[in-house]
Amino acid sequence: NRIVEVNHLLREHKQAAKQRLNTEQGIKYRKRRPADVEPVFAQLKHNHGFRRFLLKGMSKTEVEIGLWSIAHNLRKWKA
Repeated sequence: NRIVEVNHLLREHKQAAKQRLNTEQGIKYRKRRPADVEPVFAQLKHNHGFRRFLLKGMSKTEVEIGLWSIAHNLRKWKA
């Protein structure tokens, strides 16, 4: 009594992304990610309660993440 819908376009996008991640350059980027990106987002989410953007629109969210980034960098600089 269920209907299962398959998005073939999404499947193609996932396959293309997987192929790009398995290239030499993709592997290099994947190795850098845990050291560069993940700790910052984890600190923002866990320590400072950042779960979602308060403003709508790309330009406003860019400003908001910029302010969060400045605050994070000032905390690091102070420590």
